[in-house]
Amino acid sequence: MGLISAVKREAIYLASIGRTLWLLRLVKPGATRSIVDIVEAQARKRPDNAAILYQDQVMTYAQLDARANRYAHWAVAQGIGRGTPVALLMENRPDFLCAWLGLFKVGAQVALINTNLVGPALSHSIDVSGARQTIVGAELVRNFLDAPFKAPPMLWVEGVDPLDGEAGNLTSALAAAPETSPGRRARAGVTLKDRAFFIYTSGTTGLPKAANFSHMRMLFMMTGFYAGLRPRETDRIYDPLPLYHSSGGVCAVGLAFLSGGALIIKRKFSGHEFWSDVHTYGATMFEYIGELCRYLLNAPPSPLERGHKIRAITGNGLRPEIWREFQARFAIPRIVEFYGATESNVSMLNYDGTVGAVGRVPDYLEWLLPSRVVRFDVEKEIPVRGADGLCIECGADEVGEAIGGMSKRAGREFEGYTTKAESDKKMLHDVFARGDMWFRTGDLMRRDAHGYFFFVDRIGDTFRWKGENVSTGEVGEALAAAPGILEANVYGVTVPGMDGRAGMASLVAIGDFRLDRLPEHLRHRLAHYARPIFLRLASRIDVTGTFKQRKVDLVREGFDPSAIADPLYVMNPDTGVYERLTPQGYADIVAGRTRF
Repeated sequence: MGLISAVKREAIYLASIGRTLWLLRLVKPGATRSIVDIVEAQARKRPDNAAILYQDQVMTYAQLDARANRYAHWAVAQGIGRGTPVALLMENRPDFLCAWLGLFKVGAQVALINTNLVGPALSHSIDVSGARQTIVGAELVRNFLDAPFKAPPMLWVEGVDPLDGEAGNLTSALAAAPETSPGRRARAGVTLKDRAFFIYTSGTTGLPKAANFSHMRMLFMMTGFYAGLRPRETDRIYDPLPLYHSSGGVCAVGLAFLSGGALIIKRKFSGHEFWSDVHTYGATMFEYIGELCRYLLNAPPSPLERGHKIRAITGNGLRPEIWREFQARFAIPRIVEFYGATESNVSMLNYDGTVGAVGRVPDYLEWLLPSRVVRFDVEKEIPVRGADGLCIECGADEVGEAIGGMSKRAGREFEGYTTKAESDKKMLHDVFARGDMWFRTGDLMRRDAHGYFFFVDRIGDTFRWKGENVSTGEVGEALAAAPGILEANVYGVTVPGMDGRAGMASLVAIGDFRLDRLPEHLRHRLAHYARPIFLRLASRIDVTGTFKQRKVDLVREGFDPSAIADPLYVMNPDTGVYERLTPQGYADIVAGRTRF
């Protein structure tokens, strides 16, 4: 890297960090200024500015604040106040934001429930929050009523009349409530240390876990993105992500509300309507998730994918193999990739757009952003410790687990889950010194000599085969680059009599996919041990509401052709080509007659 580019890189980074620190000067545990005060200030300063755009609706900041006030007065009438948990189950629309904003005005806590949940997962998510009142959008009432609650919370339906006395009519109650502010006394005693949300893990490996999310954490995240992307009040941020999650419901929202700009809400992501929406609403920014970007790249070219007003985008999961293609095809001037998780104290932004990096922590700022990478045993799924019993930090570009140092500094605390046992699993003790404590991200990363972090894989997704570590992310990238493959979900399966796990991939392919050409394609991109042994051709890949691929069921189903309707293929260990896996072929593998 030349001197000029190195100086420019440091200038961009230091300027961005400087803006963030200056903005964070008021984000302190004992402070009381929350997102409520910010929105109320926007309503006074820019009452007629568009705050939310949804379908053909325009909600100004004055209207947003007034609607939130109605929710606040309704809450007071129900005895909801400081510390009271209330569950919110509603698809993306303006009332979702009005509801939590109004509840914050009286100091309540809001459980943001995944709208895809049904049955036990839905009742569990509400139960663990302790909510005795639930606001449900009319579109999800049946899901709520069908869930097996031990003691059902009070149901308030927004959008329709009560269901034969089974629910409270929230629509009518809000219409009767005043639009005037309940005043700061309604949330007296609430500080940034208080819980704002319960935000849930995706539940890819079991029932969702509720993560604590304070007002301080909310402002820390919002401020970081505001400083990094520098939105203006004229900006319009397109948000096709679910509002019940931190990416779509906090990061994108903060870009709009902190700047006085407009948030464009999409009820559900649609690849077909994406660029049309961008033009229709005059979007200048949008929030993405990696799979969303891949969907857009897989779509046929559209005249609307260029000639737009987009000046910057932000999100996480934009993989290196599609980064440049995505940016060039859609004429995106600036990409700000970030790393972070709802419950994690490790967060960073890639301010300067270095391709593939999720963020950067140079050596001289480790005191402020203590994020490291330590050696990791993939088989045992624990960090490696030296003779002194302490962890071993990885060298430049060495893959290990990313960890974050515990700190009382805003944004660096681990706020944990609602259960201590789940929280304790994320803590790592005696890391670099006796008695210290670090947060385990559960992600494998590498950090280069300049301090850039690169995501490698989720722990548990990486597996051992032939004595080597196989990254599902790396294999997935190689498969996705093959002609005709739209999506690839990679995982490891157990083969009787073999150590480790064999690679398997569930693929969604289109007409120009050539199975006979895949081995040659992979030979140039993957080590022999990383090439999938088994393939499963599926019509679709199951994902969570935040576009994370589901693997648990696939791993459990394995590669038995008598139990799986999808076509299965196995790599012939002698020829290296993929052949249809028959029941007899499966029996030979299980009996050890076929060895890999």
